[in-house]
Amino acid sequence: MPVFALVSVIAALLMQQPAPSSSSLDFEYFKTRIQPIFTAKRTGHARCVSCHATGTPMRLQPLAPGNATWSEEESRKNFDVVRARVIAGNPTKSKLLLHPLAEEAGGDASHDGGKHWKSQNDPEWQTLAAWVGGAKADAPAAAASAGKVRIIQTNSAGDTVSIIDPATNKVVGEITGIEVNHGAATAPDGSRIYISNEAESTLDVVDGKTLRVTNKIPLSGHPNNIAAGKDGRRVYVSIAVAPGAVDVIDTASLQRVKSIPVKGAVHNTYVTPDGKYVVAGSIAGKSVTVIDAGTEQVAWTADFDLGVRPLAFERNADGSTKRIFVQLSEYNGFAVLDFATHKETNRIELPKLAAGKVPFSGGGNTSHGMAVTPDGKTLVVNSRLNSAMYSYSLPDLKLLGSTEVGKAPDWVTVTPDSKTAYVANAQSDSVSVVDIKTMKEVTRIPVGFVPKRNITAMLP
Repeated sequence: MPVFALVSVIAALLMQQPAPSSSSLDFEYFKTRIQPIFTAKRTGHARCVSCHATGTPMRLQPLAPGNATWSEEESRKNFDVVRARVIAGNPTKSKLLLHPLAEEAGGDASHDGGKHWKSQNDPEWQTLAAWVGGAKADAPAAAASAGKVRIIQTNSAGDTVSIIDPATNKVVGEITGIEVNHGAATAPDGSRIYISNEAESTLDVVDGKTLRVTNKIPLSGHPNNIAAGKDGRRVYVSIAVAPGAVDVIDTASLQRVKSIPVKGAVHNTYVTPDGKYVVAGSIAGKSVTVIDAGTEQVAWTADFDLGVRPLAFERNADGSTKRIFVQLSEYNGFAVLDFATHKETNRIELPKLAAGKVPFSGGGNTSHGMAVTPDGKTLVVNSRLNSAMYSYSLPDLKLLGSTEVGKAPDWVTVTPDSKTAYVANAQSDSVSVVDIKTMKEVTRIPVGFVPKRNITAMLP
């Protein structure tokens, strides 16, 4: 071989860089972040799985009846099928990302399933690109540090969930298509939002970035409020029909794995601040049921003379639960339950209406919705009767102040800095923003129809 030819060959070899292989693609990331894109419902579009589980070359495994996602074995098969449609390390050359992308954004000329993404900035497209680029499921999550505080407000008589930015007190996002949405919870990193769907008796799973519903998990009965375990591995759903139960949802498989029997239909379910117990309150059963989160067995029950409504939790110095504050049916106040002895120790009635003020009689329990501030110093309590929110000091439970809010305040959540409360006004279709120190209403935010449960969360 001539010298110049040999030099050219060597130069070419030196210039070549080993391309990433499909073996560099992370399966866990695919299972938890990519597969939900295939089951996501986009307005006006069919879900990817509806076509790709039948007659297309990229053939996904059919979803088993009643399942919201695939088993481990099925996910492995999907992984093998999908990774053949990408070039590892090169998203803009990968068919999986180009086929459903608008042509003007760099996508292919056509896709029989339509164009799902108008831009490469679409969160779903970005998620796919991250996976093809080598993202790992076990990489440190940036969501917790880079996330933003949001108030998630369900609207029980509508089909939207409002996402509020507490920095601006504006609705900055909306989850659509969940009729009669009720309870809300999130994954620890904000990657998922869970909403109880009363119209379909499902737990709906929502992508924390795109705010699109990705899965619907069938429940054992009509749901009410929900709570997520501290480690994010479980979601606990109140089943609000007799004989009463707490459904246990495994967040890895996205399936109901257990129903824990409870005395009476369950109104609200919580996880204690230390994550050790699941606590269910029942109106019909007039009881608080405490479940060991480790064994998922009932640990103890406390009975009351009235139906049990919302609960709030006070912590000991070591983080364990000290007291549960219990709102009761048609009682304008709350009971105090000692967690160690399982006994009611006090009952506190809210202040009487001012002279000449007419009580509001429409919608909800007499007193519904309360919360302990994250710093553990204050308990805030709603009164539908008084159209007000009250604050009490902890641990002595002395009344600090009150402020008028909208009609039928139904729920309240507090920002992580313990400074601001967000009160859902069920009969005003609004959320009152209250400065807790001054007990002054700062503003009211219009939301959907009949807002009830709300939570404070960190979202990407």
